[in-house]
Amino acid sequence: MPQERTLVSFDWAIKYLLKNKADYVVLEGFLTTLLGKEIKIKSLPDSESGKRLADDKVNRVDVLAEEEDGSLVIVELQFTPEIDYFHRMLFGSSKSIVEYLGEGMPYSEVRKVYSINIVYFDLGIGKDYIYHGTTTFRGLHYNDELELSPAQRTEFARLEVKDIYPEYYLLKVDRFRDIVKSKLDEWMYYLKNSSIKSDFAAPGLLEADSRLEYSRLSPEDRRSYDKHVDNRRSEKSTIYTAKLEGKAEGHAEGKLEGEVLGEARGIEKGKAEGKAEGKAEGHAEGKVEGILQVAKKMKAQGIDIDVILKVTGLSVEDVAKLAV
Repeated sequence: MPQERTLVSFDWAIKYLLKNKADYVVLEGFLTTLLGKEIKIKSLPDSESGKRLADDKVNRVDVLAEEEDGSLVIVELQFTPEIDYFHRMLFGSSKSIVEYLGEGMPYSEVRKVYSINIVYFDLGIGKDYIYHGTTTFRGLHYNDELELSPAQRTEFARLEVKDIYPEYYLLKVDRFRDIVKSKLDEWMYYLKNSSIKSDFAAPGLLEADSRLEYSRLSPEDRRSYDKHVDNRRSEKSTIYTAKLEGKAEGHAEGKLEGEVLGEARGIEKGKAEGKAEGKAEGHAEGKVEGILQVAKKMKAQGIDIDVILKVTGLSVEDVAKLAV
């Protein structure tokens, strides 16, 4: 049975450990496995790769890598739910395009962007745990896909329109059920559990095993990582507590609202019942008055009293009281 080894979490690793070009192989392995093509990172901007944050209590990790062909790869790990996270994905890719297109440069110099989002909460509604989005154009009348012309393919070194626009990958870690069927699943297992099994062979995981094992960390890095893990637990606890408090508050408000609503419904019910009762009484009184009018007309026409009694159901005394 394959042995399982505990590693440091991927978000901490790419923020603090994978800073040297020799260590890019781990991140390159992940990107190669996900994108289905060999990825070689040219650089990781110093603003993201080389600094240690004074406050580690941030709920996301952002890495911007530059490929050797000039493409940009945004890797973001997000731990706390954000209802507008889809919008932030769009903003991040757009921001990178604008920042890396120099003033006066032609639009054809726009960088290809891969936006890779690793989220630890359930975003949107869907059965899968990995989603891929691209931009394509389809005809409204013939349903054909718009393609680049031969001249555009040659000029831009792109085969399809979607190769120009940003591509989005969404990895929903919490939906992964620890069932490993592919090399990408091996990476999903590591992203979720911060551990790998000895038979895993996905690109980058062998290097991750040698570089990211907890027991091999320096005392300083181990203390930093322990603090990081503790902060993550604190974040989860805060979110969990907020949910419980919100649930309790909602329950209390719902109970009060129910009592008020119940009282209001009782009043309305009373009104309705009174209205119905009055209507019934009025209906009954009207019915009796109608019978008396019929009996009165029959009596005026000289109809035999026995017939009047049988038709109206009145008593002899009631008929005798009728004035003709």
